[in-house]
Amino acid sequence: MSGWMWDAIGLVGSAIMVVAYAYSNMAARVNFVWFNALNLIGSLLLIVSLSVHFNLASMLLEVVWSGIALLGLAKAIRSRTSA
Repeated sequence: MSGWMWDAIGLVGSAIMVVAYAYSNMAARVNFVWFNALNLIGSLLLIVSLSVHFNLASMLLEVVWSGIALLGLAKAIRSRTSA
């Protein structure tokens, strides 16, 4: 894949995360499954992009972001199944 494709993957990931952030601030009620799923997908796409264009600070941020989103997603799914 050419360099611009990796950039495009990172840009899509960033856009997804911005959409999730905007949604969490504008929605009357936040669907935490969707919110955390969008954050997880966006951060994973950025990790893919960063694996080609490596930046330590950004990579660490995205790994932590993915972990938080994964925990939040698991919690949201558990609360839905127990309700």
